[in-house]
Amino acid sequence: MACLKDNHLLSFNLAAPFSIGSVSIRNRVILAPMSGMTDLPFRQLALRYGAGLVVTEMVASRELVQDTPESWARLRSAGLKPHMVQLAGREAHWMAEAAKIAVDNGADIIDINMGCPAKKVIGGYAGSALMRDPDHALSLIEATVKAVDVPVTLKMRLGWDHTSLNAPQIARRAEEAGIQLVTIHGRTRMQFYEGRADWDAIRAVRDVISVPLVANGDIDTPEDAQEILCRSGADAVMIGRGCQGRPWHAGVLAGHAAPDLGDIADIAVEHYEKMLEFYGEAVGLRHSRKHLGWYLDRYATALAAEKKTAIMTATDSRVVIQHFREALGADCVASNAREAA
Repeated sequence: MACLKDNHLLSFNLAAPFSIGSVSIRNRVILAPMSGMTDLPFRQLALRYGAGLVVTEMVASRELVQDTPESWARLRSAGLKPHMVQLAGREAHWMAEAAKIAVDNGADIIDINMGCPAKKVIGGYAGSALMRDPDHALSLIEATVKAVDVPVTLKMRLGWDHTSLNAPQIARRAEEAGIQLVTIHGRTRMQFYEGRADWDAIRAVRDVISVPLVANGDIDTPEDAQEILCRSGADAVMIGRGCQGRPWHAGVLAGHAAPDLGDIADIAVEHYEKMLEFYGEAVGLRHSRKHLGWYLDRYATALAAEKKTAIMTATDSRVVIQHFREALGADCVASNAREAA
């Protein structure tokens, strides 16, 4: 669908910088925070290949204050700038204390998670469950904003379900409390990731706030990014699942060139090796399998099932790399031949 206004095709410059409070962002394509995906190795690659901003995996506020190893692993930046940390929680005290710790450890921006639909998260009355109690949600927002001097942002959904589409009301109150950017995923919590994101519904938030608005949900192509900006009135886009198996893709939406097919295997192997280094060999082998699967699903579509299984279950990283390169190399040669023809 073409995005028109007064019969003129609209075009948005996603390569243009913008600001979150005092923090300058180099372009308008943000990599979404996703547990189990946007760990430090993935964020490093996404930023290198042109994402405007990357966000940590969700960090549980109470666990960070209580010094758990997983929370500290998620907090790490390794010098990435700007360093945006997403916090989740249900109590104002823990959110405020965690925000202070994050800033003391290099966070330039704090993001509050009010959008996660996972049962484990909402079962603890965090994530999108907070949208069911806006007054309580505002108490967390106010405490977090008061605790730190860096910009605080908010990510949420349209509402809990279609009978309570309260994102505009929460966003307006959040801005009054000091939130400096709002991101909206165009689904309700009860939709999880089913159906299509409602890009038009995001505009109701644009109509009531003056801080930057980021639109999220079902963005895959540059055309999608243009369309969602037009229909939502947002200032920037956030891409999540569309980057699975291609950490460079946020940069592509911002106008950077995608890697050549011949380079994809090298990038994927580098990603794999970074994960082994970050987590250690044993844990890294397990964590990397989902990423290997995404690369293979995108770039080795002709790979026999038994060969994919062998790659995904191997316990020797050298064997994984050898067979993974062979799989991607064969498919890339075939793709190049098809293109030449």
